[in-house]
Amino acid sequence: MTCVMKVDVVVLTKDSEKTLAQCLDSVYGNIPVNRLIVVDGYSTDQTLEIVKKFDKRFHNVVILKEKGTRGRARQRAIEVVTTEWFMFVDSDVVLCHNWFEKAKKLMKDRVGAIWGVEIWSVLKNMTVLKLFKRVTVKIFGKRGGTHDLLVRHTAVKDIHIPSNLHVYEDAYIKSWIDGKDLEVISTYEPYCIHHRPAIVWTIKKSISLIANELKFAVRCPQLMLSYAFYAIIVLYQSLIRSIKPKK
Repeated sequence: MTCVMKVDVVVLTKDSEKTLAQCLDSVYGNIPVNRLIVVDGYSTDQTLEIVKKFDKRFHNVVILKEKGTRGRARQRAIEVVTTEWFMFVDSDVVLCHNWFEKAKKLMKDRVGAIWGVEIWSVLKNMTVLKLFKRVTVKIFGKRGGTHDLLVRHTAVKDIHIPSNLHVYEDAYIKSWIDGKDLEVISTYEPYCIHHRPAIVWTIKKSISLIANELKFAVRCPQLMLSYAFYAIIVLYQSLIRSIKPKK
């Protein structure tokens, strides 16, 4: 009988009730989960109740509480991982069908991590979607990402993510793995669908997010056009939502 490789899966949560159940369904449906490690930022909604329901079904959930930054939360999770490979999965993404089976083909000796391209759920136009995926993969090459990131544990076992990093902790992780002379692969297959929260599509929040990402783009001038494309999509979606008739 062939032994099935299992992986620990890390999900950071904080008031994630709107997307978490769908996310975890996709995790358990497409990943051979050893343990689900949930690092919760003291949620005040139904997040933990949803997590406990999955624990009753699968009996393999570990819950950690962390009030600090995302950098600190990811560090704590890495410290309790026990499998050869593990995954970071954002609480607002849905993994594609057979995510792990598709990723297995890329798990070579000198590979330190595998990231499936994120696709924003609001994108429906196929031409825009095709361009979006190309731009997103290009940005990941510099910026990193943890939406659906499969990681070789030994590549980050000795990492010390700065505890003040609430953003760009994903860039730090990618840089760390690069420094081990291991390949960090970005791929169109597998992929994940990113259900960004509704607040993202308000004009005010959109401008804030764009400004935040431009801070990184300034350090990587070759990405300015890519982020400009992102900005156009964000502002367009925000405008559409602002003028859409309310039911």
